[in-house]
Amino acid sequence: MIKVRMSEMSWVDIQKALDGGISTVVFGVGSNEQHGPHLPTCTDSLIGDVLANKVAGKLGRALQAPSINVGCSEHHMAFPGTISLRPETLKSLIRDYCASLAKQGFKNIVILPSHGGNFNAVREVTDELSQSLEKAKVVSYTDLKGLLEFLAEFSSKHGVSAGESGAHAGESETSMVLAIRRDLVDMEHAEQGFVGNYEEKIPIIWSQGIRAVTKNGVVGDPRKAEAGKGEEYLELWAEKMVDFVRKQIDI
Repeated sequence: MIKVRMSEMSWVDIQKALDGGISTVVFGVGSNEQHGPHLPTCTDSLIGDVLANKVAGKLGRALQAPSINVGCSEHHMAFPGTISLRPETLKSLIRDYCASLAKQGFKNIVILPSHGGNFNAVREVTDELSQSLEKAKVVSYTDLKGLLEFLAEFSSKHGVSAGESGAHAGESETSMVLAIRRDLVDMEHAEQGFVGNYEEKIPIIWSQGIRAVTKNGVVGDPRKAEAGKGEEYLELWAEKMVDFVRKQIDI
């Protein structure tokens, strides 16, 4: 089996990959924050790590760097267990991270944020790095609205509404965590959260915190979640990211 996780490889293995022409590296940027009463705080990081792994494998001739597992989660701080970075802290971390990868010889660096609160910071630092890194190209997928619409579209094929699929700890995320780590999901405590128009509530969420919109921390309804659907969502999401990356870089 060909390894793609750099964290599980020796430096010798990684050097051989670089010498063999592998010049693309992918990594996720997740979070550690509340995801309702039924999901673990590592939800976004679990999903992001699996997504990056799938994308690296599907791209071929690519490696997966370790995920960044803490992000910008200030709007979740009303719930215990949430750990948040300031946007500038996350951007500084990503700057150093990508500079290290570029120095090692990677020519294409792909950043995949799996937490909505990270998208703005990732987009801004990607623009900066595209100017500052002379020998590497940095790309990231930061269309949060497009991603949510994409997931909701496939949820609808299973009889799940966009509101139920949700933007946070709803059916789609719960299904994916069931597929990855069923042992970390407590479906007995899965309950409906806010299922209205999420976009209308975004200003409130950013200014007052997500608890102003949903008392249990859920945006969506996880009760229809299934591991089989989660596997499909992860696969489709990975394929979408591969298509995006191939349009951005020559691999």
